[in-house]
Amino acid sequence: MPVRQLPEQVVNRIAAGEVVERPASVVKELVENAIDAGASRIDVFSDGGGRRRIGITDDGSGMTARDLSLAVERHATSKLDDEDLLEIRTLGFRGEALPSIGSVARLSITTRHAGEPHAWALSVEGGEKSEIMPAALALGTRVEVNDLFYATPARLKFLKTDRTEAEAIREVVRRLAMARPDIAFTLAGEERAPVTWAAALPGAAGRLTRLGDILGAEFRSHAIEVHAERDGVVIAGYAAAPALTRANALGQYLFVNGRPVRDKLILGAVRAAYSDYLPRDRHPVLALFVTLDPREVDANVHPAKSEVRFRNAGLVRALIVHGLKEGLAREGRRTAANSGGSALSSFRPAFTPRPGNWDWRQSPSAPTILPSFEGTAAPAFAERVQAAFDVGAPTADVRIETQPAGDLVDRPLGAARTQIHETYIVSQTRDGLIIVDQHAAHERIVYERLKASLAKNGVQRQILLIPEIVELDEATVERLLARSDELASFGLAIESFGPGAVAVRETPSLLGKTDAGGLLRDLAEHMAEWDEALPLERRLMHVAATMACHGSVRAGRRLRPEEMNALLREMEETPNSGQCNHGRPTYVELKLADVEKLFGRR
Repeated sequence: MPVRQLPEQVVNRIAAGEVVERPASVVKELVENAIDAGASRIDVFSDGGGRRRIGITDDGSGMTARDLSLAVERHATSKLDDEDLLEIRTLGFRGEALPSIGSVARLSITTRHAGEPHAWALSVEGGEKSEIMPAALALGTRVEVNDLFYATPARLKFLKTDRTEAEAIREVVRRLAMARPDIAFTLAGEERAPVTWAAALPGAAGRLTRLGDILGAEFRSHAIEVHAERDGVVIAGYAAAPALTRANALGQYLFVNGRPVRDKLILGAVRAAYSDYLPRDRHPVLALFVTLDPREVDANVHPAKSEVRFRNAGLVRALIVHGLKEGLAREGRRTAANSGGSALSSFRPAFTPRPGNWDWRQSPSAPTILPSFEGTAAPAFAERVQAAFDVGAPTADVRIETQPAGDLVDRPLGAARTQIHETYIVSQTRDGLIIVDQHAAHERIVYERLKASLAKNGVQRQILLIPEIVELDEATVERLLARSDELASFGLAIESFGPGAVAVRETPSLLGKTDAGGLLRDLAEHMAEWDEALPLERRLMHVAATMACHGSVRAGRRLRPEEMNALLREMEETPNSGQCNHGRPTYVELKLADVEKLFGRR
């Protein structure tokens, strides 16, 4: 078959296959156009999961009649002044969205520019453009998309249910609303009540308000501010405390120069920053905003512009890890599980209403009736029943004749009072009480000591008597050998052993007897994703966490009063002592006011 030039209509439908993947893709492109037009309010309406109808209305700058005619032509855009693809400061820049949508749906655009006497309207059906007609509209633009994919019916069977497609549209609008808290958004349709996010004030406070409106009050109450800056790269945003987690990474929202992205580099940095706080099967909730010179990031690497490529990826990753770790360390003792509200929710009233025919004389606690009250007074309650309340003395007691030293009660974790079930330490503070899990608390202390020792003395290594030969594909071998110096700094010495093989001569002694082949394969996979040697460090930290677990005070061990107070003092001096390295809380705090509420005193 000879080579031939494809017709314009076929070209547009091929382009639509890249840009218009589903109804949510249409909403994304049109809302981004509204944002680039300087809108302060954007209304989004959808019906039938976006298949039947999508409507986007904004109060942006609008278009003149000439601009409207060109807007639906391929590769026509107003967002590249000097045709420099390295200086992209807008969300859109390719000029493909409107003609691609018009080639597979019924598209109508009504717009009014401030310099025009009235609005203008234009429609495109299956790639065929109509004449421009006068219309009525206030300043701004209204775009309607009806019968999506009617021109390519085969695409319809690849769409999911209306509810699923509507939820995808909702997620797209949520992400764009997070990126621009200064713009008011309204989302309506799909037989749901309209949702409106009002424009927020500029600055960090306004950003947190918008994030709280979208992610919920729970995120707002446990949000930790994140900020880091270096060499023109700024990382800002909010991350939830370690106890507020999800079962997947869908609660992680990432933005680069105001553009929502799903970047493996940033997701890897988030995972590394939280590695000391969360178990492997839990993921944090956060919204991070990366701002840098447009020339330092390439936004033109994905058809949907959902991925970017950084010129200095290592700097961006390091800043994210640093900013998150600094914020988490600053709020080290602040977790949702430590708060009194979480603890109070576990309490349930033990009182049950008495039946209407209840007779107190039939109660097992009824007073014993004696013929006379001469001699010793009758016991107030039946001794048989009250004997059930004799549970013995506490396993450890800090009873003293006088009040504890004022400085201990005034300390953040207070003065130890007792130990219960050989597992939990109860301490008193000036305005409440604290219950400490002795094993989890000491586990964090030992873990932090091990980390400090590793950082100070370096990784101890062991020389293998017989080097282990690991066979890998050539690309993986080249990737590992290119980072051999960094791997050696973590105690793993490797060298080439012919094509497609690596000889392992030294391994970190902390790992003991290890599967060198599996270790190298995991490292190569992480290097391909992160381009960093940190996965080996994370493996060492995991070993350190295991050692800390086995080397810490076990549950079931009785502690003396001085040991309990010493543990509390060490917790106060240890970073991240609010939770153990498995993500569990190390203590729960109850304010005196909360205790009084339980007993109806407030």
